[in-house]
Amino acid sequence: MNKNKYIERGIPFIAGKINRTVVRNAGYRIGEFGIRERHNERKNESYRNGDIDPARADMNIHFRRNFAPDGTPETYEHTFNRLMEERVIVQKGQKKDGSAIVFDELIYDVNTAYFEENGGYEYAVKFFEEAYRCAVNEVGGEQYILSAILHADERNKALSEEMGRNIYHYHLHVSYVPIVEKKVYFKKNNKDPNLAGKLKEVIPQISHWKKWPQRIFVERDGKTIQLNSYSLLQDRFYEHMKAAGFEGFERGDRGSTAGHLSDLEYKTMMESERLAAKSEQLAAADNELTAANEKISTAKGQLTDIRRNLKALRGKVLTTEQIEQIPVKPAFGIKDNVVIPRHDWQNVKKTALTQATTNDEYKSAIEENAALKKQKAKLRKDKQGLEERVTELEDGAKEKFLERAMRDAELHNLNAVGTVLRPARLGSGCCVSRRWVHRAEHG
Repeated sequence: MNKNKYIERGIPFIAGKINRTVVRNAGYRIGEFGIRERHNERKNESYRNGDIDPARADMNIHFRRNFAPDGTPETYEHTFNRLMEERVIVQKGQKKDGSAIVFDELIYDVNTAYFEENGGYEYAVKFFEEAYRCAVNEVGGEQYILSAILHADERNKALSEEMGRNIYHYHLHVSYVPIVEKKVYFKKNNKDPNLAGKLKEVIPQISHWKKWPQRIFVERDGKTIQLNSYSLLQDRFYEHMKAAGFEGFERGDRGSTAGHLSDLEYKTMMESERLAAKSEQLAAADNELTAANEKISTAKGQLTDIRRNLKALRGKVLTTEQIEQIPVKPAFGIKDNVVIPRHDWQNVKKTALTQATTNDEYKSAIEENAALKKQKAKLRKDKQGLEERVTELEDGAKEKFLERAMRDAELHNLNAVGTVLRPARLGSGCCVSRRWVHRAEHG
């Protein structure tokens, strides 16, 4: 990679930075349609992420959007319900209490510098148009996709500060229903013996956990090994983009947890890493400042020693009084020139050089100290900003976690109440059979 080529064009080049493809997947419950839709479709009035630039919202591109018969965009939940009614998707075997994961979101990503190095926005559109094709393959068809949108309005704060201009981070959100093919068989005690135990139908079942199992057995180098499904997802994204002709990146780190993290958690992790790096820089600046202060202290000591020992150095360097007492005679035949004894001239010269050298060293130390103080102040300001950013992101993650925990607790309490009430109703003279109640509870 030619570094000078990018510098000449004003494009950021990060030495030693490796461009990597990353794809993350997260599952969501039925009550979270609105949360993801408002973020992805930019429907919020304000955002916890302060780097979103509303002025660039029109630059976000939909690769997939569903519409109602009247031509208005469908909400994620409306699309989901319509697919359920049309039996394009089937919610079989899932809890109906709202705790089941019913839709997922894939986020396709490469670090910001990669796009700046290759043409910026126009290149990002081509790249993620191909990434969307990869997503369709992963999902199993466009019919299961609720929305696919390229975000081009999120400012990369670190790179923008480094380059002195706004630089934006491009990534693709694909919200979809996780579907697996569920084989349904006739019961063995079927009235028709010819049908007993035979395949009845294959249904498109909603299942996050079957779509993304913890472990998959694969063959590698003649051996059967276990891999996480997200690790294989990373492989497929990288290989798809390479096969499509895109270059200049490597596969995301193996063993990375990026595939398991939510968008907010991933950003928190990345900002925390930036904070750690900035803290290291600040510590290094502190060390440099300490060294500079030691230099100043040494220079001050040397200057004090010289002044204190001038009398003792008589004959080597001169005091002000001695310089004043040097006999001066007009130079014969040369106007405005004077003559002094040679040994006096040597002493004056030596004194002047010693004083000038000391003053230069002291001045240099003072200037270095001022520069380091300025650098340290900037680093401290950057660190404070990062600390606030990490705290903000962590608070958002905690709020999200607490909301989900509270919802789970409420659902658990409702289920517990139902468990207590049902036997009481049956024992109060109600003629409804337990079998009917069981069927009603489970749809």
